[in-house]
Amino acid sequence: MNKSVLILSASPRNGGNSDTLCDEFLRGAREAGHDAEKIFLRDHKIGYCTGCGACGSTHKCVQSDDMEKILDKMVKADVIVMATPVYFYTMDAQMKTLIDRTVPRYTEISDKEFYFIVTAADPDQSNLTRTVDGLRGFTEECLPDSNEKGVIYATGVWQSGEILNHSAMKQAYSMGKNV
Repeated sequence: MNKSVLILSASPRNGGNSDTLCDEFLRGAREAGHDAEKIFLRDHKIGYCTGCGACGSTHKCVQSDDMEKILDKMVKADVIVMATPVYFYTMDAQMKTLIDRTVPRYTEISDKEFYFIVTAADPDQSNLTRTVDGLRGFTEECLPDSNEKGVIYATGVWQSGEILNHSAMKQAYSMGKNV
C-alpha cells in the first residue's frame, strides 16, 4: 500500500547531517513506491506562536506565513518524519517553532506513523534522550493515536558531511524503504 510520507527537516544547514539523513529516508521511501516529500523548514517562513489564543475557536492561525500549508500537509500525511540536529541537548528552534505552530489543527494530526531523526556532535546516545522525549511529548501526549515507528540516533557528527560514513545513513535508507 502506498503511503504519503512527509519529512520535516529542521536542519538550519542545507546538506547538514540531519538533512542528509532525511534525503536517505526520502530515497528509500520513494524507491519503495511511496509518495514522499521533504520540507526543508529553513526555506519557509514560520513565525513563532504568539499565544494569542485566536486559533482555539477558529482553528486557523492569525499569522500569514508558510505554516498553514505545512500544517495541511501534516494533516494529510500517513507518515511524518521529524528530523532535528541536537543543540544544547534538545531539538533546534526550527523544530520547536513548527511544533508550537501546529496548535490550530494539532488534533487533526491523528492516526499517523512517526519516525524521528536526531543528530548530535556528542558521541553518547544516552545524551539525546531529552530531545527524543520532547518529540515524544508532542506525538504521544498531544496527537491522537500516533504510532512511533523508529528513531535514528546519529551521534558523533558535527561538521556537515561527517554523516556520510556513519551507519545511520543505511538505517535512514532502510527505514524509508520499509515505511
